[in-house]
Amino acid sequence: MRHFLDFEKPIASLEGKVEELRHMTTDGNINIADEIGKLQTRIERELKQTYEKLGAWEKVQVARHPERPKVRGIVDQLFEDFTPLAGDRNYAEDHAVIAGMARFRGQSVMVMGTEKGSTTEERIKCNFGMVRPEGYRKATRLMELAGRFGLPVLSFIDTAGAYPGRGAEERGQAEAIATSIRSCMRLPTPMVAAIIGEGGSGGAIALAAGNRVVMFEHAIYCLISPEGCASILWRSGEHAKDAAEALRITSDYMQKLGVVDDVVTEPLGGAHRDQVAAITALGDAFEKQLKSMAGMSSKDLIADRAQKYMQMGDKGLA
Repeated sequence: MRHFLDFEKPIASLEGKVEELRHMTTDGNINIADEIGKLQTRIERELKQTYEKLGAWEKVQVARHPERPKVRGIVDQLFEDFTPLAGDRNYAEDHAVIAGMARFRGQSVMVMGTEKGSTTEERIKCNFGMVRPEGYRKATRLMELAGRFGLPVLSFIDTAGAYPGRGAEERGQAEAIATSIRSCMRLPTPMVAAIIGEGGSGGAIALAAGNRVVMFEHAIYCLISPEGCASILWRSGEHAKDAAEALRITSDYMQKLGVVDDVVTEPLGGAHRDQVAAITALGDAFEKQLKSMAGMSSKDLIADRAQKYMQMGDKGLA
């Protein structure tokens, strides 16, 4: 059964009527196919009108939709010969980070990304996409491996943030994040990152400091979650909607600031309504960005990356 968001209730009602008609047997007084067609037209119109005027808080809800594309599904669709690599060679394996070698449209690459999981069991195993220090150390290890073998790095981010638990802090969470960011900045090969759902705080930046960053249309990229911001500024999570608007965390603002280089258009009604089409569009965006760096030397790639982050935000916002 499809999961509907609060602002999608009119659409849910229409789709419910479509399902009812599909289970009806015709008695000759009603043309079920025609009625379904009319309802489908209304649904498409409602989706278009609704998603064209989404506010920041609505986009937060879409970015967190449980049926949005996950890293595991993206790897299955976009990559061939994926060979997972595990462990940080120090403490443990972190299932919140999926990583390994693969082939992307004929090119050998290193893939890594934060995985939230789709079922309850998977979400618990992946710690709901909140990475522990060993996950970032695994990413650092594989970026160093990619540099050694000349492999471009493709990264996918969907996390509310790094895991804030006591054990993570005791094992050096801040140092692990900082080291991962440094590894991104020093990588001698091209790096393209994508914000596919939530891009939360330093936990996201640790895997997203690439030469090029793309972002799904309805994804969010933020320093702090709207709820966290509201609890600090208003002392109440009830102001999360206000915080979302003030934080300017949506893809259009991120592109205006130069934080992301390209926004990937999602299918009508969001990526969760047509994962295959959304992932294909994301793959096209990655191919475009990789081609833009073809022929660049390691020195130029590192300088290009540094310049990107030094100039970030210079354009400002009106």
